[in-house]
Amino acid sequence: MRYVAGAGVVNCDILYSGITRLPSEGEEIFSTGFDLQLGGGIPGIMVNLARLGVPVKFSTYLGNDFFSQFVKNQLEQFGVHYVNLYTGTGMPVNVTSVVITPKDRTFISHRDDFGYNDTMKQQLFEQLRGASIIRMSNHLYEVYSRIKQENPDTIFVMDTGWDDTMSLDNYAKYLELADYYTPNKKEALKLTQTDNVEDAARLLSRYFETTIIKLGPDGCLLRENGQNEIFPATSGIDPIDATGAGDAFNAGFIYGLYHNYDIRTCIAMGNRMGGACVSKVGCLSGYLTEEQLLREFQASNPSR
Repeated sequence: MRYVAGAGVVNCDILYSGITRLPSEGEEIFSTGFDLQLGGGIPGIMVNLARLGVPVKFSTYLGNDFFSQFVKNQLEQFGVHYVNLYTGTGMPVNVTSVVITPKDRTFISHRDDFGYNDTMKQQLFEQLRGASIIRMSNHLYEVYSRIKQENPDTIFVMDTGWDDTMSLDNYAKYLELADYYTPNKKEALKLTQTDNVEDAARLLSRYFETTIIKLGPDGCLLRENGQNEIFPATSGIDPIDATGAGDAFNAGFIYGLYHNYDIRTCIAMGNRMGGACVSKVGCLSGYLTEEQLLREFQASNPSR
């Protein structure tokens, strides 16, 4: 059976919304909105893919703490097949307080660190090796490289999130291994040490025939054959919270790859999933089912 796989730490978001400002030290303010949800990153992609009817296998790290139990219940509720590789006694889930203001979001996070031992890496290799598409990140290079050598047809989609140490030198071996990389604008500029997306796309195109940069409310940039093309974001959306929008885009994009759509269709589907996400608070509140995605796509592209 064909499936999409990925491995990573789960983010659990405590969301505060409906405030007009951040408190100063010593102050307390109350939000009008509050929620506890699975956060962004690989879990958000896996959940959205499962909602779109794509078989997924997710390798992760869960303990016996309150937040890990919440995550287990959520993954089972969303129909995400997962394998827990954690055997320690700490809290391996990344817990984040997300404060949503009219301008942006702020984050404070915590989790107990743990290392990847040889047993974990072998387990990850066994879990990921049969996938048609793997969402990769900027770790576990040895595992990804072994899989690529064993099955060159495996498609690797890399998405990293923000990292203060991002640079082309630090990420080179991952970029060379990946088939697609989907950074947002801020990440692309940081990685390439440039001040505009055109230069960033040009530098990234040294690694990819098809270069993609997510532009948030401005849509998505595609660079192919030396030419840049902008795919506008979904129109008619009243954005409430951008948390998880990039992961929703990736789910739509991977859905397109899974079903062998051309790259432009994959990007358009990614934009539609991202647009649905920002219409609600949290990473997973706003989404499209497979039927809704295909209906919306066909309505805006009647010739397809």
